[in-house]
Amino acid sequence: MSTTKVLQKSESWKHSTISVKPPSYRKKPLVTNQSWLKGKRLDDGAEGLWRIHDNLYDFNDFVSKHPGGSFWLDRTKGTDITESFESHHIRGVPQAILQKYFVRQAQQPRNYTLTLKENGFYLTLKRRVAEQLKNVDQSPKGKTRFYHLILLSATLVFIVLSALMPNIIFEVAAALSLAWLSISAHNYFHQRDNWQMYTFNFTLMNFNEWRISHALSHHVYTNSLHDLEMSLFEPFLCWIPNKHIASKARRIVSVIIQPVFYSLIFPIQLLQRTVRSVVGKNELYWHDIIGFSLPILMLLVSPAPSSSTVILQWLRIIAISSFIFGLIGLNASHHTPEIVHDGDALRENRDWGLYQVDTIIDRGDIKNSHFMCLTHFGEHCLHHLFPTLDHGVLPQLYPILMKTLSEFKSELREITFLDHIIGQNQQLLRTKANPIPVDQRKLKK
Repeated sequence: MSTTKVLQKSESWKHSTISVKPPSYRKKPLVTNQSWLKGKRLDDGAEGLWRIHDNLYDFNDFVSKHPGGSFWLDRTKGTDITESFESHHIRGVPQAILQKYFVRQAQQPRNYTLTLKENGFYLTLKRRVAEQLKNVDQSPKGKTRFYHLILLSATLVFIVLSALMPNIIFEVAAALSLAWLSISAHNYFHQRDNWQMYTFNFTLMNFNEWRISHALSHHVYTNSLHDLEMSLFEPFLCWIPNKHIASKARRIVSVIIQPVFYSLIFPIQLLQRTVRSVVGKNELYWHDIIGFSLPILMLLVSPAPSSSTVILQWLRIIAISSFIFGLIGLNASHHTPEIVHDGDALRENRDWGLYQVDTIIDRGDIKNSHFMCLTHFGEHCLHHLFPTLDHGVLPQLYPILMKTLSEFKSELREITFLDHIIGQNQQLLRTKANPIPVDQRKLKK
């Protein structure tokens, strides 16, 4: 075997199973939202424009007119937005608009190997959903807004009570309300700009940063090396089943220390962006100040003689809330040994929608509760397939989803929250890729 082949073999773990090139952003020692976007511009062959399938478009004059807000197009310039474009425009975009901004065909094939064929699973499902939406009952969206408002009110009330009458019960109640508020706000930052998305920032995190790491990265390239929500936790938590990324010993340690990371999710994100902004990366937003409105409110109403006492209360609330958020979020649907992760064998049909189905196992124990789905990342498969739709509307699409899954010889899998917690720890310990695709594993049972 030649030296070149030996090197290629030894470096093969750096390649993703869903792309031709290894992700450039992972070559850097520090992984951030901005480094992910920079790497994507290097890999995607968009030639400084916006790539959709094999065509290049110049949306510079359309950015400020984009109905969903300028953020989406502003951040994705120079990248391939095919999957995001398809999943965020369920009813399609008038060809006249696309033609107006069409430049030319791309000079190189797409980097991503998952497909979106007209007769494939996802686009077939999308056409059916677009038709069904004409008759869908939209009233559950009002219930979603009501639940979000109740959680916002509860957070403020318990924050005030915690400051007026310091008590661990009020602090835990404030933390729980804040965690649920942030998860319900996640429903909104996938949509066009709205006021509800700003409530996500009470956590010290920022919805715009999550629009990159969650909506543009995780939702599109789920459980792959291109998924920022995987990479940002490495090397402390690693769900990729590969010993080169994290050894067995390190994985055992990660299982033990993961609760600590749950508690630090909120403050660390703000701290990281602040540090990078100080050194010139400019990753802060004006609305980051929302994250400090809760401690300010506590300071204003607290009778405590020392401000440090109040700040410590707030920090406890943030830590507890972050822990609840991490416990729910990291055990929501994506990490068990039965779920596809980068390196695992993929089914022969590489349809992007089927890939999403294979990277998710829904929580069946909350399926019948609108509130629980909204606050626990429920209806997860449908949410990944159609992220802009309100969580309250999604249940009405199950008949179409089940019918289409059956036609394409697939199924929706469900387990409980406890099963997810157990499976997530098993996944953290897994170092070997699964050589059998999900659909063949099902047939062997």
